[in-house]
Amino acid sequence: MSEFIHVHGLDLFTTLLGLLYIWLEYRANIYLWLIGIVMPALDVWLYWSHGLYGDAGMAAYYTVAAAYGYVAWKWGRQKKDSTELPITSMRRNLYLPTAVFLLVAWSATYYVLSQWTNSTVPLLDSFTNALSIVAMWALARKFVEQWLFWIIVDAVCCYLYVAKDIPFKAMLYGLYVVIAVMGYFRWKRLSVTT
Repeated sequence: MSEFIHVHGLDLFTTLLGLLYIWLEYRANIYLWLIGIVMPALDVWLYWSHGLYGDAGMAAYYTVAAAYGYVAWKWGRQKKDSTELPITSMRRNLYLPTAVFLLVAWSATYYVLSQWTNSTVPLLDSFTNALSIVAMWALARKFVEQWLFWIIVDAVCCYLYVAKDIPFKAMLYGLYVVIAVMGYFRWKRLSVTT
């Protein structure tokens, strides 16, 4: 048992934090950002130790982005009768810049991972990193579409974590796919027209 805890303890603990995080996100609860600071800070070490360097970098980004997300939700653009940022849909004029950013970020991350690390999965690791940046930005702005981005990221990450023997995170990300689908429809119902 102690060997199991030694090998998978951090994976299990951050997975439990991840369950709390996704529950808070599904409920559009601002406290998701507090968990969003702690969990990815621990994930940096977890992913690095398994050779997922892109995911380790992404976890560092998530830690910083969580602080931004909290500020954006708490004091972002507000409706007159609301104390928090409302859930809305992305404006169409954001689609092209978002797609261009995704391609540039994916290419740059792939180059770094393939040239300067011993990553065995640079294409998928860099893809999930680039799309995660987009998804985190969309979540911080409370765009309904953030769930669509996360569905793709979570499905690919589930595969990567199975391949890299991070079983609890793999199960968590499989569950994230299901919750992201439900979250998309819930947020769609809760969204306001701007």
